[in-house]
Amino acid sequence: QVQLVESGGGLVQAGGSLRLSCAASGRSFNSYTVAWFRQAPGKEREFVAAITGSGTNTVYADPVKGRFTISRDNAKNTVYLQMNSLKPGDTAVYSCAARYLWLEVKGDLYAYWGQGTQVTVSS
Repeated sequence: QVQLVESGGGLVQAGGSLRLSCAASGRSFNSYTVAWFRQAPGKEREFVAAITGSGTNTVYADPVKGRFTISRDNAKNTVYLQMNSLKPGDTAVYSCAARYLWLEVKGDLYAYWGQGTQVTVSS
């Protein structure tokens, strides 16, 4: 069982930065791929980025490539999402999710979810 808690959301101007954190509880955290998803009002949930348990492999959605960086500190059971050059289109609720072992981009394949944190980017 893995429990996830996100933090770090807030209101930022376009061009600004935020760092989201996803703190996990449970054993063998380094065996879990962790991903970030986001959902804007009236839109479907979309994949943002994911990182494997060891941190060796990462995947990013095209809209955030070059602006967002996912990383993890397994000693702290925490995954981070550094978001730079934010745009109003990045406004959404950001949620982290975990699954055992293999990296996937489909949210339905993730068993564990946090409650989400709001990110609002003003123009």
